[in-house]
Amino acid sequence: MDYVVIGAGPAGLQLGYFLERAKRDFVILEAGEGPGTFFQTYPRHRTLISINKKYTGSDDAELNLRNDWNSLLSDRADLLFTQYTDRYFPAAPDLVRYLGDFAARTNLPIRYGTRVVRVERDGEGFRVTDQAGQTYRARGVIVATGVSKPYIPPIPGIETADCYDAVSVDPREFIDKRVLILGKGNSAFETADNLVPTAAVIHVAGPSSVKLAWRTHFVGHLRAVNNNFLDTYQLKSQNAVLDGHVQRIVRDESGYRVTVTFSRANELAKEIRYDRVIVCTGFRLDTSIFAPECLPTLVHKDRFPAQTSAYESVNVPGLYFAGTLMQVRDFKKSTSGFIHGFRYGVRSLFRILEQRYFGAAWPALELAADPAALADAVLGRVNRSSALWQQFTFMGDLITVDESARARYREELPVDYVRDEFGREASAFVVTLEYGPDHDKVDPFDIDVVRVAQDDSERAFDARYLHPVVRHYRHGKLAATHHVAENLENDWTAEAAHRRPLRTFFEKCLHAANEDALPKPGAASASAPA
Repeated sequence: MDYVVIGAGPAGLQLGYFLERAKRDFVILEAGEGPGTFFQTYPRHRTLISINKKYTGSDDAELNLRNDWNSLLSDRADLLFTQYTDRYFPAAPDLVRYLGDFAARTNLPIRYGTRVVRVERDGEGFRVTDQAGQTYRARGVIVATGVSKPYIPPIPGIETADCYDAVSVDPREFIDKRVLILGKGNSAFETADNLVPTAAVIHVAGPSSVKLAWRTHFVGHLRAVNNNFLDTYQLKSQNAVLDGHVQRIVRDESGYRVTVTFSRANELAKEIRYDRVIVCTGFRLDTSIFAPECLPTLVHKDRFPAQTSAYESVNVPGLYFAGTLMQVRDFKKSTSGFIHGFRYGVRSLFRILEQRYFGAAWPALELAADPAALADAVLGRVNRSSALWQQFTFMGDLITVDESARARYREELPVDYVRDEFGREASAFVVTLEYGPDHDKVDPFDIDVVRVAQDDSERAFDARYLHPVVRHYRHGKLAATHHVAENLENDWTAEAAHRRPLRTFFEKCLHAANEDALPKPGAASASAPA
């Protein structure tokens, strides 16, 4: 067959949808008895941090996906997650129910109760074996399992602590207890918030500073929905955030003795007693299924597989990754670790697979290489696109211009993939949505911070809020950059502030590219002998 997809979570279903529409020969193998097994357990406190804004005031389906972080991409209006609940932060069971309906209504070839135990080479392709000994041969394997195993830092004694995946979520079990929570992400603070009413003391510890999503614009950093605990710390309610390294954990008959070295006190070491210790330090890829020749190189503390710009293993050709595993390419910067980001990455992966294995060109719209036409096309996209909005900086649209003054507009390519695959184009424009320089170092609520005025085209390059950026490349080298002025309501249609400056930019770039293409005086033509 063409492909084996491992995992029927959101990514496996999303890729399956595109493969099914293309009539490819593939199967999805799922260890659980239904899709979305991960979300049957996580998050432990059963509230998602992915937003579900049902009422936007717009009937534009593409625009509405900017505020719908749970729907998978399809051409069916009945397969939108917004129809399943009105809750802004939905309950995890609603997502499980949605994924089950998506799989059933799209009639995907999923084999449930089929746990993959081995992935190995089979000639130029792969042989995948399940727990019953059945084998599946395919020329490509796409791993869409997510990060299913807890990541446990190498701290002596940590094995004696409770882990996020198994610890009780009943706060009554922690009445009057002193609790240490390791980790400073959403799982740690979600756990801490749950225990605030009952625990006597809660400390949340980790070596790095707490990073707030509203400041960094990375949705995986601490979200407001989980940060009530910070109030209890700063308003002196017996709780604290510890900035430092946990050196060792010792369990005895009365609880735990934990040694911490504090970053803010010149690594001063202190031993602190706790009744309970809970490890909330994230997850990692389960690599136990890979034969030695198929074991992917790992990065980020061996938690994720290293990948090329085509989402392919850097050391195992033909082994691809879909879903939250894609976040290696924009690690802690954009949104590939979440459904509202990786659904576009999966569509890009599908197009890459079509190109590589079936010779199908990336879909493109042809238009005249005219400054006004190009400006209209770009502004039309940035005013509606959900992909560029969600995958800011990381994913872009590509416009290439040939010698006959015809332009081809391709949508939603990973920017690194553009550099790798289209770097030889004589003239190309890459369109992205981006925050400004050092945006994560500035408090967006500080009124004393000098800001660029809305719709200020003269200083658009210095804007910190999300705005369109168009870069012109000539033979792979950056030739010019244009920032479209930011706008409070993300409406980049004003003639003076947005359209006219962008038209002028295209005019200058096209003129420079045409001049560059003309034979230089005294030089031989391309067709004549030198």
